[in-house]
Amino acid sequence: MALLQQAEAEFAPDIVFACSFGAEDVVMLDLISRSARAITIVTLDTGRLPQQTYDVMDACRTRYGLPVEVYCPDAAEVEAMVREHGMNLFRDSVEKRKRCCEIRKIHPLRRALAGRKAWVTGVRREQADSRQQMAAIEDDVAFGIKKFNPLIEWSQADIWAYIRENDVPYNALHDEHYPSIGCAPCTRAIAVGEDPRAGRWWWEQEEGVAECGLHASPIKRKS
Repeated sequence: MALLQQAEAEFAPDIVFACSFGAEDVVMLDLISRSARAITIVTLDTGRLPQQTYDVMDACRTRYGLPVEVYCPDAAEVEAMVREHGMNLFRDSVEKRKRCCEIRKIHPLRRALAGRKAWVTGVRREQADSRQQMAAIEDDVAFGIKKFNPLIEWSQADIWAYIRENDVPYNALHDEHYPSIGCAPCTRAIAVGEDPRAGRWWWEQEEGVAECGLHASPIKRKS
């Protein structure tokens, strides 16, 4: 993929791919293994992931032989949050859910991106209304680095055709109607016809919430 190779040529070794091991991200991992192996693979272990995510992580390690840097939330921050608000604070209010995402996801991502010049994601415009304005190359103002979205124009059909044609390992929850997979208590299967991200923080649906904050930061589009 030309954009992926461009990103590697311009920014390696100071570029990472933030991999969640969802369908889009295993496709991206396969593409990186073929043509851009100098891109560092990082992932966030929130401490609340479903077992199936760990399973596909191990399967990809074996398949591609690429090291994966795992970033976890700060234990002291998690302990303080749980001590004050309880283990399932994310059900109490949108504000508390965002705080949980911040501690378990945003802070580890900041550490993963510290000192880097660019990062790669597997986001697609089709995934959510909040991603419609995203571009293939962006200036990520929140993290102060370049952001590459090589799959931005891909459809869900494109993703699954690639997975099947190339026998790419994928999260078994996708076969149980989980198109979008995050933390176990914040993810459910969706019904036919529901928005692909309807299974994320579904109790907040009337709030219109569909993002954890990793990809909802202010950006400047590149023409």
